[in-house]
Amino acid sequence: MKIVLNNREEFLETTKQSLTISELLVLKNYSFKSLVIKINGDLIKREKRETASFREGDQVEVIHLISGG
Repeated sequence: MKIVLNNREEFLETTKQSLTISELLVLKNYSFKSLVIKINGDLIKREKRETASFREGDQVEVIHLISGG
């Protein structure tokens, strides 16, 4: 599956027609607790990560929130 992940073309090895955000986070080893996620510009709430899915050609953004002083 070919998608645009964080403004870069990415190929994900899967036989599925779509993946959920939770599957993507595991596949790409994202471990930060505070993430902002968008699919084609639409914000995905934390409670929707198990059901929100994307398909080939979609644009996905995973943004790490970091605080500091």
